[in-house]
Amino acid sequence: MSGGLSTTGLVKRYGTIQALAGIDLEVPPGSVYGLVGPNGSGKTTALELIVGLRRPSAGLIDVGGIGERVAYCPDAAEFDPWLTASEVVTLSAGLIGRNVDDAKVKGALAQVGLGDATNRKVGGFSRGMLSRLNLGAALVCEPTLLVADEPAAALDPAGRWEVIELLGSLAGRTTVIVSSHNLNDVQRICDRVGVLAAGRLVYQGALRELLERAATALRVVVRQPTAPVVEALAAASWVTGVREEQPGVLIVEVSAMDAAEEGLPVVLAASGARLVEAGPAEGSLQEVFFQLTGTGPAGAGAQEG
Repeated sequence: MSGGLSTTGLVKRYGTIQALAGIDLEVPPGSVYGLVGPNGSGKTTALELIVGLRRPSAGLIDVGGIGERVAYCPDAAEFDPWLTASEVVTLSAGLIGRNVDDAKVKGALAQVGLGDATNRKVGGFSRGMLSRLNLGAALVCEPTLLVADEPAAALDPAGRWEVIELLGSLAGRTTVIVSSHNLNDVQRICDRVGVLAAGRLVYQGALRELLERAATALRVVVRQPTAPVVEALAAASWVTGVREEQPGVLIVEVSAMDAAEEGLPVVLAASGARLVEAGPAEGSLQEVFFQLTGTGPAGAGAQEG
């Protein structure tokens, strides 16, 4: 399918301030790509360059020849308060020259959980409802590329879950780039991730590979009894801790992954373990984020920009 995106040497300067220092994004068609970074890292600037709201100081942007089929959901959408929800969605399509019938408008609003607010004026909408409307106005145009900046920031936990799951469900049909300060959301739906720090791309690639690369523990699944296996593992020089997360599921903290990968088969064989599976225990995206960006928990709630 068409709809992938790439940038080459993308630079943006505001006077003497360099917001982006030459980033090369690669977003495959049909992927759900998470763009994350601490406050001031350049996330919003990158998104606005991609959708044409700002011009780059240098570099190239290739959106796969999809032209007007790019939809952008800013983090704080504003709509004329006297319009109804259906009028906002209809107008959104009309701005790019697409005529949509009532059924399509209602379908888009129902898709984002506003099916019962079709004829309500948006001046009375809560922030969460405006966030949903923002997404509905984008989806009615059936974009090939959807760019969403903090799409669920104003929603309660249930609403956040629904919107994030909706974005994830677009995988394979729509290329999605989502920026969020909630790293759990990104980890749940994104297959690829880019990490920005001070305007530079410090990591880009498959999310699973990133989590596995940063892992400091092994997940080992064995048949019962587990006590002899736990005892043998705890005695290994490269093991710093063992816990049984569930019956038969062992999380083995290690001091060095290379030593663990070499020593694990030996320990399991010596203890008579009946192995079901073994591999790196996934860390959280938040842990890896702190490592890559040099930030810590004190800055975890301030990752916009």
